[in-house]
Amino acid sequence: MEMESLRDLFVEQLKDLYSAENQIIKALPKMIKAASSEELKSAFQEHLEQTKGQVERLDQIFEELDESPRGKKCKGMEGLIAEGKELMEEDAEEDVLDAGLIASAQHVEHYEIAGYGCVRTYAQLLGMDKAAKLLQQTLDEEKETDELLSGLAENINVQAEEEAA
Repeated sequence: MEMESLRDLFVEQLKDLYSAENQIIKALPKMIKAASSEELKSAFQEHLEQTKGQVERLDQIFEELDESPRGKKCKGMEGLIAEGKELMEEDAEEDVLDAGLIASAQHVEHYEIAGYGCVRTYAQLLGMDKAAKLLQQTLDEEKETDELLSGLAENINVQAEEEAA
């Protein structure tokens, strides 16, 4: 696709996020299974459900744009998920693995926060108020998830350090 306008870039970036979200939906069940902390499992499960809603919002935006969400693979998310998979294959103590899972998840969240911040701004500039509102809702959710993970990390990281002592 040739990008000749901000709208073209907006659509390409939305496709990238759509691919990223669908990759996350496939990865989260594995992270839930790998986590030992019940709080972390619960946070991942909640985010899985939230992510499904985020895909529905993207579907609404694509429908409004009369565009298909298909046709692009998010290589950035693919790499982040591959790193998380490598971590899960390590022979690690439970709390250490949980600390690593949180770090991996926060890498994902920060990637999404950057992406959604950009497309939300594009939507605003393009006068697509409904899309901007939907994207802001997702951006807010991603920031909340990042804050939740930071809170969980405070305890889990200490437990991981205590295991080493």
